[in-house]
Amino acid sequence: MTQDVPEWFRRAIDAKPEHHDIDVEGTSVHYRAWGPTGGPGVVLLHGGGAHSGWWDHIAPLLAVDRRIIAPDLTGHGDSARRPEYVRSVWAEEAVAVSEAAGLTRPTMVGHSMGGWVAVYAGVLHPDAMQSIIAIDSPLDDEPPEESPLRPPPQGTAPKVYARREDAVARFRTVPPQESMLAYVADHVALESLREVEGGWTWKFDIGIFGDRVWHRGLLDQLDVPIILLRCEKGLVSPEMATRMAAKPSGGMSVLEIEGAGHHAMFDQPLAVVAALQSLLPGGTS
Repeated sequence: MTQDVPEWFRRAIDAKPEHHDIDVEGTSVHYRAWGPTGGPGVVLLHGGGAHSGWWDHIAPLLAVDRRIIAPDLTGHGDSARRPEYVRSVWAEEAVAVSEAAGLTRPTMVGHSMGGWVAVYAGVLHPDAMQSIIAIDSPLDDEPPEESPLRPPPQGTAPKVYARREDAVARFRTVPPQESMLAYVADHVALESLREVEGGWTWKFDIGIFGDRVWHRGLLDQLDVPIILLRCEKGLVSPEMATRMAAKPSGGMSVLEIEGAGHHAMFDQPLAVVAALQSLLPGGTS
């Protein structure tokens, strides 16, 4: 980290999370936790190809009076891999982690593909959560992480970098985003790597991407209150947001994070925190 890293970010990263693992349908699921037990519960769900460390600089700022949980969905981060990935199983993982952490009807916050997972969990287990906040999740379309990537031919080895710094230099978001705070990107990139024979490679399983059916009728089945945080420079257009807002039985509120790209925690992290502080139960704003 360079000298221009702001103090708030240093303090957030220094607030090290707890690390836990549970078994969900025969596979180990890892999650991070911040904040006091017994406070209002929040589950933070990452997008496709990401991991719980994407929230490292966000969660501590929300955790003063809240219990914050961020799982690595299987095939991501420090969770184990599955032979195949079914979206309903990721939804079950989100609920199982919440229950294992002792949260009672938490708010589920999902970024991008994580918004799909939160909504799927809400359809399957509406009594397991209080509400959903989706951050720039195009719930009326295919998740953006799915479009540009497809599984490589069977037997293809993942890219291995001889030096960790070489891998960090190659870190990119999907979909691409040019506007990113370098200190945030560097931290997330380092958390995205695992050491293997010959060097370093990315933690996610390329098998998470590929051709699969996305259930676009989920919003029509949702009875859990939901709010969309639309990023001004993100992937959810005002027109798509209007279409989405009409689908849940209780409607859907839409708020905008000004100036934010799709990956708002990379370019407007404090605006993300401010928006969540105003929407989440409990806590100190």
